[in-house]
Amino acid sequence: MKVIVLGAGLIGIASAYFLRQQGHEVTVVDRQAKPAAETSFANGGQISVSNAEPWANPSAPLQLLKWLGRADAPLRFRLRMDPRQWRWGMQFLAECRPGRTSRNTAQLIRLGTYSREVLRQLRQERGIAYDHRAQGILHFYTSRKAFENVAIAAARMRALGCDRRVISADEAVRIEPALGHTGAKLVGATFTAEDESGDANCFARELAGRCEDDGVQFLMSHTVTALHEAGGQIDHVEATDEDGRFQCIRGDAYVLAMGSTSALLAKPLGIELPIYPLKGYSVTMPVKDPAMAHQVSLSDDACKLVFSRLGNRLRIAGTAELNGYERNLDRKRCEAILERVEELFPGAGDGAQARFWTGLRPATPGNVPIIGRSRLRNLFLNTGHGSLGWTLSCGSGKSIARIISGLEPEADFSFVGGA
Repeated sequence: MKVIVLGAGLIGIASAYFLRQQGHEVTVVDRQAKPAAETSFANGGQISVSNAEPWANPSAPLQLLKWLGRADAPLRFRLRMDPRQWRWGMQFLAECRPGRTSRNTAQLIRLGTYSREVLRQLRQERGIAYDHRAQGILHFYTSRKAFENVAIAAARMRALGCDRRVISADEAVRIEPALGHTGAKLVGATFTAEDESGDANCFARELAGRCEDDGVQFLMSHTVTALHEAGGQIDHVEATDEDGRFQCIRGDAYVLAMGSTSALLAKPLGIELPIYPLKGYSVTMPVKDPAMAHQVSLSDDACKLVFSRLGNRLRIAGTAELNGYERNLDRKRCEAILERVEELFPGAGDGAQARFWTGLRPATPGNVPIIGRSRLRNLFLNTGHGSLGWTLSCGSGKSIARIISGLEPEADFSFVGGA
């Protein structure tokens, strides 16, 4: 078949790669000049199955109330006159129920574990280098109450196949000596040895290159404006090229992998996707003092930040802001990230050369992505991965390729459309 993949981020590129491996003729369409130029550009860098517990959990409503009015709040709702935002917010609260949180966590762990293994196989087969580190992920805690509560969540994850171990502050420092600079603030940690880290943007562009080597066509600088339906299926995609000329793109099947804009394109077709953008921030800066800088990828529970070492760079990312599709940098939030880095690892990074970035995570209320068949015969969905796009990308891409090829997915996951 000729398959049109809409979106050249991590999810779209992974979908294209595995579709080509199944023997399909594949074309990828994206509005940017280069692949992985939006949400996949400067994320936290973690392959983090241990982060499977979604933002929507029983503790979230009370925490949100505590964060109201704080410009640097880790999760911030900026209310707009947007019915989609309000509806998403109500669905988010519904997903905070214990039963829903347990189900969503299980879904994410199963898909994440599968995806991590697919990534390892792909890395070995195609020799892709991307500042990869297989040193695990260490979640550290500076709140005694938060650390005591995490033991229950970690036990549930272990039961689901994610070996997230609870460890002492001393053991955490043995794994990552740079945490020793936090002193008595560090009360404990969890460690997931199987988790990894690496430069997602570098990986995506390297994989895009492998796709081109294999015969995948990329139509870059092509903005998708509409999906046109006829007879219960997509007839063609309408797009404008870099010169503003309208293009008609046709295929036998279509994969919608356009992140936060997926919902906007699906709505005119009568397909309601519960996806809303959650704006996240990241800071990237050179290592200034290697003795103070971390080597192991870290997660800071108190500030909802993740820390990755990408060669001689430090990448710190996190926070979430529900504020529509605008991508303006909030300097207060950027400065809050820098202040936290300096507090934990003084002198580790060169803040004077810090580069700030913001991207829109395509979030579903429960953080579980939408993968599988739509109500239209030849339209397939691979979107809504939220903050776990890098973690879930390879497993999602291989799964949608198998579904389109008429094969059973290998992952134990609730695919939409009966897959």
